[in-house]
Amino acid sequence: MGIRETIAAGWQKRGAIAILLLPLALAFALASALRRTLYRAGLLESVRLPVPVIVVGNITAGGSGKTPLVLYLAQALARDGRHPGIISRGYGGSGRGVQEVGAASDPAVVGDEPLLLARRAACPVFVGRDRVAAARALLAAHPQCDVIVSDDGLQHCRLARDVEIAVIDERGIGNGWPLPAGPLRECPRHLDAVDAVVLNGAAQIPAGVAPRQVFRMSLVGEIFHNLRDPQRSRGAVELHGKRLHALAGIGSPARFFRQLEDMGLRFAPHSFPDHHAFRPADLEFKDADALLMTEKDAVKCQAFAPEETWVLPVEARLDPDLGRWTAEKLNGRPPA
Repeated sequence: MGIRETIAAGWQKRGAIAILLLPLALAFALASALRRTLYRAGLLESVRLPVPVIVVGNITAGGSGKTPLVLYLAQALARDGRHPGIISRGYGGSGRGVQEVGAASDPAVVGDEPLLLARRAACPVFVGRDRVAAARALLAAHPQCDVIVSDDGLQHCRLARDVEIAVIDERGIGNGWPLPAGPLRECPRHLDAVDAVVLNGAAQIPAGVAPRQVFRMSLVGEIFHNLRDPQRSRGAVELHGKRLHALAGIGSPARFFRQLEDMGLRFAPHSFPDHHAFRPADLEFKDADALLMTEKDAVKCQAFAPEETWVLPVEARLDPDLGRWTAEKLNGRPPA
């Protein structure tokens, strides 16, 4: 386990490592609070775009299910007659500046999540560390776009937003301490200020927090697709009795493994850091009849994956209907 993984594992308790990092955490918390205060006071300027902006983020470090939710929202907005565009920082990619992401883009350059969104969302996707610049470039290249969805960026206060949605997964707020002693990017009380909180899976509302609106999200997938030949598909029953290895380099690998177990599959699990840059050696198992992967990991492995590598696409389901709620909010009607 590397240093980053050791620190992340320590975020679930207030152990020795977290205590040693507490002085840095306090400095981070003060700087974060000061920066947000300066934006609220107007001493730092937020940029408002000519179209509505929806920000999907979280208050903790690491993946919590934001990308499937962004995909869900983009598809829901399109069904409502809008023309969405997606912006992302492109975390894990080596690209500099702003660029558009296409289905054939290199995930090592643009990042794994933006590439997945570009392939699934059927709308423009731009990446850039400067989200304002990314959004402006998207609107210039695609003037028909009438709403921007930002994958992450809850703390990117420079970009003014019309709707804020925070996602929480089953790990919650960990030990409740700021980075790097804990997972918090900002105070949990900010969840009271966002427009909606989405609970992914078994997640619960943190103690002392009273969100304005709460939605429950589940990620559903039943059919595996072959990574090398997407025309091939199979259900979980067809994988029963095979020697399976499951790989996950996402924010919560355990979430993917539980999903496979719920499908009745038995496998050897292999966890990797979030946004892991997979290599051929990572996929080499002498006793494997088949490999199972998430979509996010699979986009980085298509060039060298074994023939029997199977990917499980998932769809986000929201209760109540977050798509309708968001559309009504943008349309100026009180959400039902």
